[in-house]
Amino acid sequence: MAKSGIEWVDIVFNWCVRLLYDWATFFGITYEEINIWVFIVIWPIVTLAMAIWIVLLLRQNRRLKAHIAT
Repeated sequence: MAKSGIEWVDIVFNWCVRLLYDWATFFGITYEEINIWVFIVIWPIVTLAMAIWIVLLLRQNRRLKAHIAT
């Protein structure tokens, strides 16, 4: 598997690959398919949702600060 030369990186990478293989088996799909689902579909959706949530929280925070100042 991983051979970066940095032991902790190799350990984490190998653990993640094994986890993806286990998830793929559980869902009845291949490692490549689970990789696509996680990194091409789910991750971008979660990132976009978090960005929207952060913007909404910043707006709410700005309104609360303005309300407190008055």
